[in-house]
Order: sequence, then structure tokens, then C-alpha cells
Amino acid sequence: MDIRKLQRAIVDGLEDVKAHDIRVFNTEHLSPLFERVIVASGTSNRQTKALASSVRETVKSRGLAMPRMEGEDNGEWIIVDCGAAVAHIMQPAIRQYYNLEEIWGEKAVKMKNAAPAKPRAAAPTSAPRKTTAKRTAAKKLPPKKTAAAKKAPAKKAPAKKAAAPRRHP
Repeated sequence: MDIRKLQRAIVDGLEDVKAHDIRVFNTEHLSPLFERVIVASGTSNRQTKALASSVRETVKSRGLAMPRMEGEDNGEWIIVDCGAAVAHIMQPAIRQYYNLEEIWGEKAVKMKNAAPAKPRAAAPTSAPRKTTAKRTAAKKLPPKKTAAAKKAPAKKAPAKKAAAPRRHP
């Protein structure tokens, strides 16, 4: 199994659900049990559970070993064990308290950016959209006069009344 493919699958799964502060560490020299530790944060129990599920599905869909998971019930700290790589998905307070980066973070792994996002299919519209240049130009032009406004004479503003002199007591 290629460790780079496994770590890419895990990171892609995390990025799909908008994980925060994803860090990948090489731990080959520290432990014979796994080669990579990946640490990421989720903002709530619901998001950490969704992140763990996304990692599991992404790894499984790429034909890699089926990961085991711990901590799904609570959702504050979920460990996804993918064999050669272990992902720790934590809420920020838990992550700050346990500070796994201090334990495993001796050798950070630099990863290339993920593949560019697939373009979304544009929703069909009834009228063509104006480009940005046309929209800004349209904002600067004065409003168009209707045919009725062109024929009608322009109304003058009423004259201001002279202010009455002040009386002092």
C-alpha cells in the first residue's frame, strides 16, 4: 500500500467536510505501529462525526483498507485507524488540551494541494446574465426615461418659504 495515496485519501475526506487546521506528520521514526498521524479539527460534535464518516467513505471508495473508528459516540475526539495512518479528528478545546502536535509533530509532511474542485453545473436561467463589467457599467449610467416621462414636461420643485424673523423674549 502506498502511504501517499492513503494520506491523500484521508486529507481529501477531511477537506470535503471543511475540516480546520489539517496537519500531517511522519511518525515512522517514532512508532512501528503507523507511518502517519493526521490531526484535524471540527467545530462541533456533528461536524467531527461527519468528518470521520467522510474519511472512512473516501478511504473505502479508493480501494484501501476499511478503517476502524473510535469515539463516534461522544464526537469530541474521533480516531480513524487506517492501518499505516491514523487520523485524529478533534474539537478545538480537546485538541488544544492534548496537543498531539507536540507528541507526533517532529516531522511535518508537506502535501500538494488537492486536485482542483470540479466545476459545478450552472443552473439554467431564462435570461442571459450580465458580465461583471456590464453590471458595473450599468450602475454608473443614469436611469432610462420612459416614453411617458419624455413627453411630460418636467416638474419644478416648489419654492421655499422665507423664514420668519426670530423674536427674542
